[in-house]
Amino acid sequence: MSEYRIDEGMEVTLHFTLKLEDGTVVDSTRDKEPATFQMGDGNLPPGFEYPLKGMSDGESGSFEITPEHAFGQHNPQNVQLLSRDDFEDIEPEVGTVMSFADAAGGELPGVITSIEGKQVEVDFNHPLAGRTLTFEVEVLDVRPAQTH
Repeated sequence: MSEYRIDEGMEVTLHFTLKLEDGTVVDSTRDKEPATFQMGDGNLPPGFEYPLKGMSDGESGSFEITPEHAFGQHNPQNVQLLSRDDFEDIEPEVGTVMSFADAAGGELPGVITSIEGKQVEVDFNHPLAGRTLTFEVEVLDVRPAQTH
């Protein structure tokens, strides 16, 4: 066990499993490499970092993360109606995740939720928006982050 505890400026290596309310696993490092990140670097939403503070290597925990602290509430304003003509050569299909250009020229993923005639409804909310998630962690290593 190290003397280091998780806080700002620490590099953390951990295994995690992210589950929906019904226990469905959304993401997990259990069968892959563990995740390594620096606290506060933006890799994890703050709601996921907060419960880790004070933990040390060898510790495990299970935390319930509400939508406000995970990926936000589902926002009806993020559901847009597009014209089928906007899809050029692509045949839109319900359930397909597509990448769209946002106003700033960046990439914005959207899920096609319905198609009626010439209208295609696209949901730009994060797929986990509005969900309460269970965040299970096993801390493997905590050390001061290397500053270059």
